Parts: sequence; C-alpha cells; structure tokens
Amino acid sequence: MHEPLRKLLQRIEARGYATRDEGHRLIHATGPDLAQLLAMAADWAQRAHGRTISYSCNVFIPLTNLCRDRCAYCTFVRRPTDPDARYLTPDEVLALARAGAKRGCKEALFSLGDKPEAVHRVAREWLQRLGYPSTVAYLHAMAERVLHETGLLPHLNPGVLTEADLARLRPVSASMGLMLESVSPRLTEPGGPHFGSPDKVPKVRLAMIEAAGRLRIPFTTGILIGIGETREERVDSLVAIAELHRRYGHIQEVIIQNFRAKPGTRMAHHPEPSLWEMLRTLAVARLIFGPAMNLQAPPNLAPESYGLYPLAGANDWGGVSPITPDHINPEAPWPKLDELRTVTQEAGYHLVERLPVYPAYLSPKWVAASVWEVLRRRYAEMLPRHGALPPSQP
Repeated sequence: MHEPLRKLLQRIEARGYATRDEGHRLIHATGPDLAQLLAMAADWAQRAHGRTISYSCNVFIPLTNLCRDRCAYCTFVRRPTDPDARYLTPDEVLALARAGAKRGCKEALFSLGDKPEAVHRVAREWLQRLGYPSTVAYLHAMAERVLHETGLLPHLNPGVLTEADLARLRPVSASMGLMLESVSPRLTEPGGPHFGSPDKVPKVRLAMIEAAGRLRIPFTTGILIGIGETREERVDSLVAIAELHRRYGHIQEVIIQNFRAKPGTRMAHHPEPSLWEMLRTLAVARLIFGPAMNLQAPPNLAPESYGLYPLAGANDWGGVSPITPDHINPEAPWPKLDELRTVTQEAGYHLVERLPVYPAYLSPKWVAASVWEVLRRRYAEMLPRHGALPPSQP
C-alpha cells in the first residue's frame, strides 16, 4: 500500500471512524490499497461481532402493492389497472403469519407501497371495503393482530411516514425501516430512477429517519448502489446516516444493497454494480460506522458471491424466509438455511439467528411496553443475558 493511504488508515483507526473526505478517497481504492481496506473492515467487524454472521427468520407480508411512487427499477408496485394490484385481506395476513410461526419464524416483515390512497381511487375503495380510513390505519391493525395473535414480531417497512404515524405504529412493531437509498437529488430529476416519486426525495426520507430517532425506534436503513449515483454520493449517503445515528443512536442496521436490473422496468438494461463495487462500498461503510454497527448485504441478490461479503466487513444476512419469497426481488429466491450456513462456514464464520430487534436494542428503552411483554413471554431465551431481565415498563 502507498504510504499516504497507510497513514490515512492509521488516522481512522485512532479516531474509530472515517470522515466524509476520507470516505471519498477510500471509495476509489483498488489493487493493494483495496486489499488493505477490506482487511481493516473485516477486522473491525470481528472486534464487535466476533466470527458470527446473523440472520432473522421471517415471513414476508406484502400488505399492498399499490404505491404513489414510480421508481424506475421497481417490480413490486402494481398500477391500479393491473389485475394483481391489491391489498391483502386480514384473513390473508393472519394466514401468512400463522404459517410463518409454525415454521419457526419470529419476524413478520410488513412491506407496502407509499400512500397509495393519496393518488389511486382503487386504493381508497379497497380501504373503504376493509373498513379503514388509511393504509397506515390498516397497517396498525394488522401489525397489532399479528403481534398478539401469533407472537411474531412485526418489522414495518411502510414508506415515508409522519412523526405522528411513527408514534402510532411504535406500540405494535418491534422495529421499523426505510432505505435512504441515496442523498443525491439528481436521481429525482427527469430521466433519473426516482423521477415521479415524491417519497424518494432525500430530505423527506432523512426527516423520517430522524423522527424515528426522536421516538427511539430501532431502525434499519441503508443505500441502494448502482442506480446512477457516483461513488462520492454513496459516501455522502452513508455519512448522512452516520450523523443521524451519532445524534440519536437508533440505527440498528445499515444495508448495502446492490441494484438488480429487472425486465419490464425503465432500468431493465441499466448495468448492475460489480462484486468489487459491493465489496468496496461495504468496506467503506464499515469504516464510516465503526466496528459496532450491524452491516447487512442481501445474499439473494448475489447468489454466487455473497460469501465474500463478510471479508469486507458485513456481519448480517438480513431476513431470510422459509415460506415466502422476497416480494421486492421475486426473481431472486432466498438461499435455503442449510446453504446459508454452509456459505457462512466456508467464509470462516458461524451463522446465528437473531430477532428483528438487534441485541443492543432489546430493552424497554427501545421497545414499546406491548412488544416488550411479547418478547419476555415468547423469546426470553434470545434476550441478552446480563443478569435478570429488565423489568416491564409501567
């Protein structure tokens, strides 16, 4: 490695995290420099997480595939005229959750489009038939039923919400998430992947992530790479997340997700990021966030190469379902648990199951009283073993 970059890594080591300017330099590392960057990232991850890679066993509940946004790479969303456009009924939601519970799932992953009733009459009609004034109200009711009737822990990916909506959903969810994707406003301009998607405006998404911090919601976010952003913009996105986490401490997990080109979308022929881009971005993310952060990369989006991700500082595979597909990426099936364990072991790591709330956030400080009671009753063996269990909230 060239001497100047070695000194740069020494400064980062002494400080405990990389700055924006340092990240801008590291994100272009190649050859021997990249090798040293990867080695440092893997070492930092092992300091905090040992040689373990975690995952959450979940059931995917696509509450509605209607959305007011029109992202250029999305196949989850259906237009109102599509015969497959719909809301799941309460019976369908509960059937999925019960099936997941029987298979040992602990997380109910609710995913849905952003505010479909704001622009689609068919969404308003669906909600009227179901008896709810809004998608958020329906999500609240279904998450509450799943929590109390099946014992699964809801993790909500509801799109952009107000702080009041987040506060309303907190008592019926173990954790929540919203991918930042990118802080680049260029991507919302005509021809960009987020054009026509008001909920993808970076400042709007950052505002929700910050609101979740004020409400002490264990939160998952991350970036989507390869959609037209520059390497520097990737770093800027990671730094924006890191700054919010330093302020509120609520980011339990950061996802580095690689773009996948999907037939039938406006970006069907857009080039996908290479393995090296993923490894480089993972490593820089590890140095920006430090050893303790949980860093995830989805294994189903790189089935031939995900075993290399821990060598760049990743320590989590995210949610893996034994019964439902990845409805966001239906062309990319989840790896079977035996395969995931084998790949993890081949990389020199041990696979461990976790809850949708990471261990550091398993306390009444971060989890609402109603969720905490379910945790104590059903998952006591997975709560941190630091003496007696914390008392219930009043």
